[in-house]
Amino acid sequence: MNCRLYLVPAPLGDNPPEEVIPPYVFGQIAHVTHFAVEDVRTARRYLSRIGFRGKIDSLSFYEVNEHSTQQDIEAVAGVLADGNDMALISEAGLPAVADPGAALVALAHKAEVEVVPLSGPSSLMMALMSSGMNGQCFAFAGYIPVKPDARRKRLKELEARSRKFSETEIIIETPYRGDALFQDILAVCDPATRVCVAAGITLPDQEIRTRTVSQWRKTGIGLAKRPAVFLIYA
Repeated sequence: MNCRLYLVPAPLGDNPPEEVIPPYVFGQIAHVTHFAVEDVRTARRYLSRIGFRGKIDSLSFYEVNEHSTQQDIEAVAGVLADGNDMALISEAGLPAVADPGAALVALAHKAEVEVVPLSGPSSLMMALMSSGMNGQCFAFAGYIPVKPDARRKRLKELEARSRKFSETEIIIETPYRGDALFQDILAVCDPATRVCVAAGITLPDQEIRTRTVSQWRKTGIGLAKRPAVFLIYA
């Protein structure tokens, strides 16, 4: 099959796309008219900013998000099966990483559609590279449980794994639960365990700090609902 599925990055916040995404990316998808997106409204706004202004109404959008069923995603993949190029866009950062678009990419491979990843910001990798922690052995734990008891248990498990394998553990959380997660990290982890908080990556209020739990207990940090990545290294 000659069609392609382009994996298109998006900024991590409301900063101008050209600040964080190479201009060649925009040229790669200039011909595309079919877009799989998490939210049509924000995707339309993003595309208007990267060269599609005036053409938005001629584009076709297909939502692929946490509410999509496998049947829904198969229907979107049918657009590729018909021989159309398509672009997959995440709400922020790289598509298909901690992102429902991974299911569409899997179907593209199954249909032998060419998958084309394009360069852009990854909050996970940018947090890791700036943490000072082990960049050769790391694991992405994704979202951990929301309920406090389950969350604290999972944090202890991740700390133990980090200690056993000398592995950096990477965690993400929705911005409005970031402060609660951080407080649980300080409550259950060993005082000597190192914790990096990487908040607002690539944005004007970016703040990246690595300290021991003991040090964090003295200084704290106010996330104020900023998007953040948390890294643990015991």
